[in-house]
Amino acid sequence: MKLVAIALAASALALTAAAETTEDASATSEATPQYTVAEAKADPAHWRAVDPENLFIFDTTKGRVVIEAFPEIAPKHYKQFSTIIRSGMYSGTKFHRVIEGFMAQGGDIRAINGEGSGLPNIEAEFTFQRKPEEMPLEYAIGYPEDAEGGFIKGFPIATRPLWIAQDFGNETVESWIPHCQGVVSTARLGDNVNSGNSQFFLMRGYADHLDKDYTAWGRVISGQDVVMSLKKGPDARDGLVTDPDILNSASVAADMPAAERPKAWVMRTDTEEFVETLDLKEGDLPHVCDLPAVPAVVEN
Repeated sequence: MKLVAIALAASALALTAAAETTEDASATSEATPQYTVAEAKADPAHWRAVDPENLFIFDTTKGRVVIEAFPEIAPKHYKQFSTIIRSGMYSGTKFHRVIEGFMAQGGDIRAINGEGSGLPNIEAEFTFQRKPEEMPLEYAIGYPEDAEGGFIKGFPIATRPLWIAQDFGNETVESWIPHCQGVVSTARLGDNVNSGNSQFFLMRGYADHLDKDYTAWGRVISGQDVVMSLKKGPDARDGLVTDPDILNSASVAADMPAAERPKAWVMRTDTEEFVETLDLKEGDLPHVCDLPAVPAVVEN
């Protein structure tokens, strides 16, 4: 829907320059160590199998993108997007707005059927309240009490420091998924924070100005190269693409026939093996979006 594209552009186009460039992002991706499905299957102490209910398969004209959703972080968005995927309404939708180093936007069902998803808009879930005892940072950047970022289940997480909650006697701490490269988030209508519906965007770079202002709910675990290859739109047209790439079909892995169903594993982020992949020096405190994406492997 052009209205959504323009509205998102009005609030986010200025962020393009702050985002990581495509070339830099590709270099980071190429530097990530490679692992095999066989290694992951044989090592459950270091690799986590992804729940097929949370595994979304996007087959595009440029190839397949595999997304893992994080229901606990944005449950209303998870329910809406999984419902739309299962409805088949994404088939034929376009990646109508793609900006270099920023994001690729798709999911405009109204442009296909003239009506939209038929579902109500989703209430914003920009942040979530995390109980550290139940959902700790599996890897914290810096001292756990002071950490403002890390990983949970392979997802990049930004957070208020734990000591703030402890000092105020709170049981929870505000946290969110930052808009790192590979993160999947929700488009909305301008300043209407509760206007997200069916449109999503896949991050092609890091745009910190979107954090806590758009609802991120997943990350690409395979096919980021496909995301980077989607046809871009010119800056003069706000990234709107002529003859754009198509989302041919979207599926939830759990619904696919067993023989065709992709299976995925993500490296656990609470192990020494994971820490070694980061290759950080003592005292390094990078932003979580500056770290490599947590390794994942997909079968099928």
